[in-house]
Amino acid sequence: MKTFSATPADIEKKWIIIDAEGVVLGRLASIIATRLRGKHKPSFTPHMDCGDNVIVINAEKVQMTGKKREEHFYWHTGHPGGIKSRTKEQILEGAHPKRVVTQAVKRMLPGNRLSRQIMTNLRVYAGSEHPHEAQSPEVLDVKSMNKKNTRSA
Repeated sequence: MKTFSATPADIEKKWIIIDAEGVVLGRLASIIATRLRGKHKPSFTPHMDCGDNVIVINAEKVQMTGKKREEHFYWHTGHPGGIKSRTKEQILEGAHPKRVVTQAVKRMLPGNRLSRQIMTNLRVYAGSEHPHEAQSPEVLDVKSMNKKNTRSA
C-alpha cells in the first residue's frame, strides 16, 4: 500500500457559502480554515492547495464571547513609532468589518507561502450580497453543527 499524494490534476475544488450571522468568530474561523486547507477531505495532501473556495456573508454580524470585542488588533506602519491599534468593535462598526473574519482565519493557518495562496480562496462580504452565484455554491450551515457555534446578541 502506497501513500496517496494529490497532484494538481487530482484536486477538485468546490464552492461553499457560509452565513456568519450570529456565529461565534473563533469557531467560524476554525471551520473556514479547515475547509480552506482541505483537511476535511480524505485526499488531503499537506503541501498542496486542495481545499475549497469559501464565501462568507454577513461578516459584520459575527458574534464574540466574553470581552473579545474590546480586544485590540495591532499593526505597524513600518515607520519609527508607527504601531497602531483598533478594537474589534471599532473595526466591525467601521468601514472594513470583513477584516475581523479575514484576520481570524489567516491566523489559524500556518505562516508560509502555501497559506498566502490558500487565503486567495477566501472571499468575505460584510452584507448578504455576493457576486458568486454563477459558481452555484453549496450552503454550509455552521449554526446547526454545534449549539456552541451560535450566540444571541
